[in-house]
Order: sequence, then C-alpha cells, then structure tokens
Amino acid sequence: MKVPSLKSIILVDDDEISNLFNKIFIGKLNLDVKVDIFLNGQEALEYLDCLAGAENTSSIEQPCLLLLDIKMPKMDGWKFMTLYLEKIDAALRENIVVVMLTTSEDEGDMIKAMQNPHIQEFMQKPLSEKKFRHLIKKFFTKKELK
Repeated sequence: MKVPSLKSIILVDDDEISNLFNKIFIGKLNLDVKVDIFLNGQEALEYLDCLAGAENTSSIEQPCLLLLDIKMPKMDGWKFMTLYLEKIDAALRENIVVVMLTTSEDEGDMIKAMQNPHIQEFMQKPLSEKKFRHLIKKFFTKKELK
C-alpha cells in the first residue's frame, strides 16, 4: 500500500452524531481534505463502485482513508468488507487505509479485524482528535498535520 498524502476521507457510520463529531475532529486538524459520509455500508460501496467505474478519475479525489463502523443497518461493516473485496477494483483499494470502528466490547470483533489483511487498524469509538492524529501519523505523510 502506498498512500503518500491524505486527500479524501470516507466515514461510514449510521450514527449521525458520531459522523458530526468526526467531521469536527478532522476540521480541527486543519487538513485540506474532502469528507464523504455514508450511513451504511451499502451506500459507501455504491459510491466506491461509481468511483471505480468513472472514466475520468483525474478530477475526482480518490479516497485515502475509510472509517468503517461494524454495526449498521442494511449492510454492516463485515458484509461491506466482503463485498468491497469482491466488487471494488484492487487498484482503488490499494490506496485506501481501512479503519474498523466499534463500540462493541466483543473481543471476537477485534480478532476478526486484526486477522483481516485489508483492515489496517481497529479502534474503539468514540474517535477523538488524538486518535485522528495517530492515524494520520501512522499511515500518511507528516506534512498532513500542521
């Protein structure tokens, strides 16, 4: 995976309050980044599928970070990951850092996420400015943080 800079973030979470707070935390980091929010895995998968099928991708900000909740209606995070690997082109996926999020205390979720080579990080919700800083420092170029 080669992710030199952070241009676009996808938040996939059915909790609109979490999405609002996450967008605020991202804003506090003074990042020049596009944030797309989806309330379930199905919406996010459809968006990514459209990106992968777009003829002129030069004007589209390719997502670099995908924050994925586990428990959601319509399509949860696990089902999303299965279909993500089946339907989304590997060229698009190779530049996306996937972070699985949960409020669950189920150790099985953590083990399942850690065993999946396509999930780069597993984090407990709620996220915070500190957790976002950690993700950016770990996966993206240092120039992202001002």
